[in-house]
Formats: sequence, C-alpha cells, structure tokens
Amino acid sequence: MAARLGTGGGPGRIGGSGRIALVALATLLAAAPVRAQPAPAPHPNIVILLADDWGFSDVGAFGGEMATPNIDALAKAGVRFSNFHVAGSCSPTRAMLQTGVMNHRNGLGNMPETIPDAHRGKPGYDTVMNFRVVTIAQLLKAAGYRTYLTGKWHLGSDPGRLPHVRGYDRAYSLADAGADNFEQRPIEGMYSTAAWSENGKPVTLPKDYYSSHFVVQKMIDYIEADRKSGKPFLASINFLANHIPVQAPDSDIARYSNMYHDGWTALRAARAKRAAALGIMPAGTPIVTMPTTPDWAKLDADERAAQIRVMQAYGGMATAMDREIGRLVAHLKATGDYDNTIFVFLSDNGAEPTNPFNSTRNRLFLGWQYDTSTANIGRRGSFSAVGPGWASASASPLSGYKFTASEGGLRVPLIIAWPGNAKLRAGAINAGLAHVTDILPTLTDLAGVPGHGTSWDGKAVEPVTGRSLVPVLEGAGESVHGDVPLGYELSGNAALFRGDYKLVRNLAPTGDGKWRLYDLKTDPGETRDLSTSMPDRFAAMQADYAAYAKANGVLDMPAGYTADAQINLYAWEHQGKPRAIKAGLVLGGVLLLLSGLVWGWRRRRRARRVDQAKADVVGA
Repeated sequence: MAARLGTGGGPGRIGGSGRIALVALATLLAAAPVRAQPAPAPHPNIVILLADDWGFSDVGAFGGEMATPNIDALAKAGVRFSNFHVAGSCSPTRAMLQTGVMNHRNGLGNMPETIPDAHRGKPGYDTVMNFRVVTIAQLLKAAGYRTYLTGKWHLGSDPGRLPHVRGYDRAYSLADAGADNFEQRPIEGMYSTAAWSENGKPVTLPKDYYSSHFVVQKMIDYIEADRKSGKPFLASINFLANHIPVQAPDSDIARYSNMYHDGWTALRAARAKRAAALGIMPAGTPIVTMPTTPDWAKLDADERAAQIRVMQAYGGMATAMDREIGRLVAHLKATGDYDNTIFVFLSDNGAEPTNPFNSTRNRLFLGWQYDTSTANIGRRGSFSAVGPGWASASASPLSGYKFTASEGGLRVPLIIAWPGNAKLRAGAINAGLAHVTDILPTLTDLAGVPGHGTSWDGKAVEPVTGRSLVPVLEGAGESVHGDVPLGYELSGNAALFRGDYKLVRNLAPTGDGKWRLYDLKTDPGETRDLSTSMPDRFAAMQADYAAYAKANGVLDMPAGYTADAQINLYAWEHQGKPRAIKAGLVLGGVLLLLSGLVWGWRRRRRARRVDQAKADVVGA
C-alpha cells in the first residue's frame, strides 16, 4: 500500500526537513522549462539550372571532354539519370518542366517557329503555355516560397503570359528562343528585337552583359533582396548557353585551342568510351553514323579550320556557363543555404544541328549582318552554330539530335542533388526511364508542398501527369514508370516508351516516316530494329501510341513538312519578307529620287540649250 503523505513525524508522514525538500523539488520542477518539440525542418530551397541545347555527353560527368567541374561536383553530390527524356525542342520541354503536364495538354503541341499554318489555333497547339495548367512557381508560392526566374522563357511573349504572371515574384526574362550573348541584339533574321523584360516591363541590358554571367548575377541579386523575409526560394535559371549563336569570352575559347582537330567522328568515339567507363552507358554500345554527318576527311583546310573554331567556341560557352554555376554554389555555401538546397540540372533538348549557312540567301544575309570570318567565330559580333557533325558528337553514343525523336534529341543529362539530405544517394547513377514531367512532382514531394488535382484557384486545370522520382532518388527501384506506356510527339517525330522498349518514327530529313522498335537497355544507340523479330510487341506499342495520340489530340503533319523548312519559312515571313519589302521600298525611293535628279538635270540641260540658242539668234 502506498504511504500517505502527512504533516507529522510518525510512520507514513514526512517530517519538516522532508517537507522543505519536497517544496524545493516542486519549485524546481515548476521553474524548469518544458522541453520543446523538435522544430519542423525548413522547406528546402530549389535551384533549377536549365541548359539550352546541350547534348547527352556534353557534361564531363556524362562522358564529355569539356571543362564542367562545377556541374560534375553536383553530379558527385547527387544522382545522375542516364535515361532521362525531354522534348525534341525547347518550348515543349520548358512547358512540361514548369507544369508536369504533357506538351499537347499544356499548349505546346508545337512552337511558333515550327508549327505549320494548318495547325495554328487547334486544341493543344496554342504555341504558348496555356492557362489550363499550374506552374511550379504557383504551387511553391502558395506554400510560402519566394519565386524567381532569370533567362530564357519562350512560353509566351505578351504581358499576360510572361513569368511574373505565372507565379514568379521576380523575373528577368527573354521571351524569344534565343538572342545574342554579348549585347541586346536578336537572332537576326528570326526576330526584330531581343525581347528582354523584367516583371513584364521592357528593359535595357547593361553594357558589360554576357548572358551566363548576367542571369546568375541577377538571380543572386533577387535572392539577397528578399533574404530578410526568411522564406525559402525557388530559383529557376534558364541559360542561353549553348543555343545559337555560339559565343563565349576569348579566354574561354582559347582554353580549347589544342582540341577538336581530329573532327567529330573521333570525338564521338572518345565520348562513347568515356561514358561507358563512367557507367553512364553500357560498354560496347553500338553507334550509328547519322546520314547528315559530313565526312571530316573530305572537308578542305578552310572548312576544317572553321569547324574546329566553332567547336572550340562551343566548349568555351559551356565552360563559361559552368563557371557561373560554380559562382552561384559558392554564394549559397557562403550564406549557409547550400546544404538545404535542391539542385536540378538538365538540358531542354539535344544539341542543335541546324546549319544557318545552308543556303545562299542565308549566307548573304548573315554575312551582311555579322563578321563571319573564321578568326571571329564565337566572339562579339559573330554568328555561328556547330551544325549536324558536332551535334552528333554531342549526343554520343546516341543517334540523332535536337528536333528528332531519336535518343540524341530526347535523352539529355539530368542531375538532382540535395547535399544536406543523406537519403539521396550521392554519386549514384540511375538507368531507369524518367521524364521531364516528373520534375515538378519530385520537387513538390521533396519540399513537402501539396500538389493539385483537376482544379486550382476555383478553375478546372490539367492534372500533373509526371511521377515523383523520390523513390529512385532514395534507391527504391530503377524506374517509377514500370511498364506503363509513355507517349511523345513533336513536328511529326514521335515515340512511345514502354519499359525498356521504344517505338519511334522520324520524318525527313533524319528519317523516312516509318516506325521502328528498339530495346534501349541493350541498344541505346538505336542500331537494331526489332519490329520484324518482335511483331507482337511492335503491334501492341503501335496501338499504345495511337491511344496516346487520340487522348492528347495529336495532329498529323501536312505532306512534305519538315521542321527545318518551317523555321526558314517563319524567318522569311516574320523578318525576311518585311525586310525585303522595306529594302524594296527604300531602293524604290532611291531609284525614284535618282530618276527625279536625272530628269531635273536633263530639264535644266535642255533649258540651257534653249537659252543658248536664243542668245545665238540675238547675237547674230
């Protein structure tokens, strides 16, 4: 039986000294602070580093020879995805990255520069990101994040579609596909101006502007301007590197002065070997030679010199961008943000194969607008591109490049790192299928931020179609997609992924419009067509694609369509024709003026002759 607490000194009672001790103990307990529960971990910061037109093996950590030490450090701190897919060109990828929704449902069934007239205005072919989707910025802002974007946008240029209206607190953005990297100058022949704006208002770039440096510095300025708020931040940095025009500081180009003299075929082989050694690609992966790749041995000395120089500039541009990423990381380490920041690095599509000098008209026009000499390639006032040869090497050991539905157009490097989160497998390589629509649900999952269903802010919206990659980031399985069909289409080039297999069709000039079947696990270079040896799978995946196309409103391309021809037509209609008309009017005005001057001169000459004749008569 428990003893009774009393006031006397007998059994069952506590004496005076005991009472004093008890009171002291009670007082001590009352004064002691209640142990606080552990505070919830703060939401992580998020940095999205979106490269433009980088091929699969352009990054050192994916097999490249270019100096990318800061991106490689993020790869070491995080997870590399060697089977990650995007769209074949920039805007559709960017819209899927922003929304987690497939491109035909977010409005980017095609881009303004490549859409045929017959498709304009059709459902899913808005050529801008529509208002039926919710952006990652809107989701994170609603959860208390600061949201910032710098660099290329290309998802709508009118004030109601710029990033500051789509969830970004601060945004310094370029509405076009690309622009000059040293000055506020458009891609001549494509656009009339370089459409930079800040929060929807037109702006003037500084005189010391260089694109990669500027977009990082502006982001640092944004982060620091609102630091006192104590809120986590989303920083979406959208580089112009390495989009046309390929341009870099002289010192960065000089770094590669002894490289690329053996040509693109040798580079392609060397990269494939390094990718295998790193575990990014299976050893002995077969490689095809693209039919559009010129024979290096048949180029004359001047052609080789120009090609060597442009790839040196390409390497310099990549290294300049990597240096700026390193500067951002150093800043976040200095401010104590680094460990609690999620970094996502990816490219928007494969390397750019377009040769802007492929026609006499283009050569004359560009030669008039720029200094196209070999010595000036990559410098201020230049206009250059790597073309199909180097683009093929950038994709090594994959087949194809930008615009195509081949792996070289759709498969790009992806790195996800969260240095302070021990659950993410630092240095790991994941070979499972992943897709750009997976990024948004992955980030909201990691950040502990709720997503959305079929409505947002009282309006019906498209649901997210991507899947969170968190399980594979933490080592649970290889792919979150399993054997579920995943479709894709852009400009008539199409694919259907299912498990390890891929059904693919490419139109001219890189394909013949026929469907083929590949096992990407054993043949990522797409060298062995299995359509005849696996007829049942081939037929089943064709049915899967037909279902995807119907559900997403995919339209067939007009006969004879090619993206290259459509881009040239867009440039002619929007810049070439108006300039030609303007030039014609100016020339017509000049000719009219000259005609007037000649007519006046002749009239005065006749008048002088008449006057002289009269004078002669009078004198006689």
